[in-house]
Amino acid sequence: MATQATPKDSFHCVGIIFFLLGLGTLLPWNFFITAIPYFQTRLIAGNCSVGEEDGNRTALGLEPAPRCSDDFNFSNWLALLSQLPLLLFTLLNSLLYQCVPDKVRVLGSLVGILFLFVLTAVLVRVEMSPQSFFSITMASVWFINSFCAVLQGSLFGQLGSFPQSYSTVFLSGQGMAGTFAAIAMLLSMASGVDAQTSALSYFVTPCIGTLISIICYILLPHKEFACHYLDKRTQEEPGCELETKAGLLSPEGGVTVVPDSSQGESLGLSNGSILALEQEDSKCPLETMNGNRGAGLPPTKPSVLGVLRKIWQLALCIVLVFSVTLSVFPAITASVVSTSGNDTWSKFFTPVCCFLLFNVMDWLGRSATSYFLWPEKHLRLLPAVVGLRLLLIPLLLFCSVPQRAFLPMLFRQDPWFVLFMVVFSLSNGYFVSLTMCLAPKQVQPHESELAGAIMTFFLALGLSCGAGLSFILKALL
Repeated sequence: MATQATPKDSFHCVGIIFFLLGLGTLLPWNFFITAIPYFQTRLIAGNCSVGEEDGNRTALGLEPAPRCSDDFNFSNWLALLSQLPLLLFTLLNSLLYQCVPDKVRVLGSLVGILFLFVLTAVLVRVEMSPQSFFSITMASVWFINSFCAVLQGSLFGQLGSFPQSYSTVFLSGQGMAGTFAAIAMLLSMASGVDAQTSALSYFVTPCIGTLISIICYILLPHKEFACHYLDKRTQEEPGCELETKAGLLSPEGGVTVVPDSSQGESLGLSNGSILALEQEDSKCPLETMNGNRGAGLPPTKPSVLGVLRKIWQLALCIVLVFSVTLSVFPAITASVVSTSGNDTWSKFFTPVCCFLLFNVMDWLGRSATSYFLWPEKHLRLLPAVVGLRLLLIPLLLFCSVPQRAFLPMLFRQDPWFVLFMVVFSLSNGYFVSLTMCLAPKQVQPHESELAGAIMTFFLALGLSCGAGLSFILKALL
């Protein structure tokens, strides 16, 4: 616990460092999914029907392309190969943290992410067959998300020693990653340069962001304030790290914190794992993950089955929420095209109405749990309420996706898709934050850490199930 002798965080330098580290951890997922139109443009070369104009204006400034078949199912494989490493390394993290030092895991993961981002940027200028490009990109997606899983678990372990506000800052940085990627795409598209240069500038951005993250982590031990808490952590728990106190990554990325109402901060999805942390003046008071630290005697080891019996409804809900979300986002939603006939609007339709709108509305949905937690006192209703999101799947499938063979196109106008996306993303953010917020309140204080780890596992399970389901829904179109 901090005393009067605790150093001050001068100019909030450590807070800024953790914000940038949080931003860097979810850049890969968000930059890859936001650039789906670019990848599809590279993959559909040679599979186009002559004379048929595709209404979908590709992102990153590319010209309208002929209608082509998506034989690679790129967005489906991108979601699946992004989430499987999350599920795998969620299970392996409890072994990895005991064998490899913090610094090696964090810096090694950041260097690996930087290398793969540089490779992605270089490939923009390299001509190759669609099959080779697909294979290299999918391998990069797998390894880059594996590095991200290790990186987040390691950083959260270190954050367990810092005051709660620094976890909030870190998670806030993660929440900005999706919006940052969408804005970067819009700026590259609006730059007026040719398509290849626009794509190159887009992928150089996360390279710079990851390099900044590396510099920030190297600077962290040189800050007296950071050393104070890191040294205390070493003294209290030698040779051990808090393995799953905050969980690993999420696609639509993300990690969630219920924001303090005075700060107005929240976290986006995106792609990753979620943990609701206790905030002052919040209506979602959670048990801190290290609430038992400093106790005279260690508490009784909680039982996994015992905790699961108390939170099974919330675990079911988090699986259902992400299964629905990843089943259509981004595999289906990124395929919807504008039917307005306006060339400029058609060009910006996907990055604005799919990615930017999702991240902003998801952020608002997560923020809403600072003000109310319905149905907190009627948890039996929650699975049924969350289940209503299943209705959004057919609604989005009936929107203006041009390549379809079975289902009809019922909602051709752009406002229908925008309306469905608002409800889709708001409900995603709210129910994700709600379930993660309520889980620690259903167990004893010494069980809250295990409850967070269990919810993190089911979160990863939901992401993987949704990514797998996206293949079936794509085939139904």
